[in-house]
Amino acid sequence: MGERRADDPPMYYQAHVFVCSNRRPDGHPRGCCAAGGSEKLRDYMKARAKEMGLTKVRINNAGCLDRCEDGPCVVIYPEGVWYRVGSIADVDAVLETHLRDGGRVEALLLPRETR
Repeated sequence: MGERRADDPPMYYQAHVFVCSNRRPDGHPRGCCAAGGSEKLRDYMKARAKEMGLTKVRINNAGCLDRCEDGPCVVIYPEGVWYRVGSIADVDAVLETHLRDGGRVEALLLPRETR
């Protein structure tokens, strides 16, 4: 599963960024990304990516990504790299370091296994 083949059409976007905006009831033991401000952060990320000219990057809303305790969560494909973005500064770091420059924001990476 998942590997690109030589006869696949060209990729339309270089990256898809999925920002969890799942909302659980207040007091839920797992928490939720929306309670951590993910909707506002997603809106900022979309606007800032456009300002930066990242035209081949798509910022998408996502339902539950099942990493609630670590949120607000973002996953970037095709790499499959997960970040916790809790502030505007975190979003800027991911946009600049990962999406513009091709690096990784080590301090924001989610651990491979969280449970």
